[in-house]
Amino acid sequence: EKFLQKTSAPFSTNSYDAFISPNTLNLSSFTKLMRKLQEIHPEASRAKIVNALLEVRKNNKGMLSGLSISSIVERTSVVL
Repeated sequence: EKFLQKTSAPFSTNSYDAFISPNTLNLSSFTKLMRKLQEIHPEASRAKIVNALLEVRKNNKGMLSGLSISSIVERTSVVL
């Protein structure tokens, strides 16, 4: 149990590995968030959406925890 708490394997080898971590957003929430943002912004590439999410995180003291998905979607849409 302690071992699992101290380690986290990346979900992929893409540049957004640092964004997807158990401390900020679980994979299920990330998937829902990406799906919603892709529906709202079909013109935006996945990379552009991820970069906008990273910007939102940066502007929120480096964290997304504590923000609702709807708030993250709204803030990310402003960046996009």
